[in-house]
Amino acid sequence: MFLMRIFYGIAYFIVLIFEIIKATWDVAGRTLNGKVEPVVVEIETELKRPVSQTILANSITLTPGTLSIDLDSENQILKVAIIYPRSKEEVIPFEPYIKGMLE
Repeated sequence: MFLMRIFYGIAYFIVLIFEIIKATWDVAGRTLNGKVEPVVVEIETELKRPVSQTILANSITLTPGTLSIDLDSENQILKVAIIYPRSKEEVIPFEPYIKGMLE
């Protein structure tokens, strides 16, 4: 069990770095060509523990082009500002890794 948590922790870190790099290129391209449509979305999360939800919210904020605005821990809802409408999986691709690491 402990080794699986370590595996998920390492995988989370790798995915987070990859997503930051990918989002940096996406934001740079969108700013240069003007394809920016800011929107605020509410995303339901599977994470139940407040510490897991906080790590997810911070990971979203670290990724360029997204900003966590509000976290409702009781209802498991994150309010996120993004520069272009995307699906839930594109906004929070690291949720399963956080779940495996902390829950």
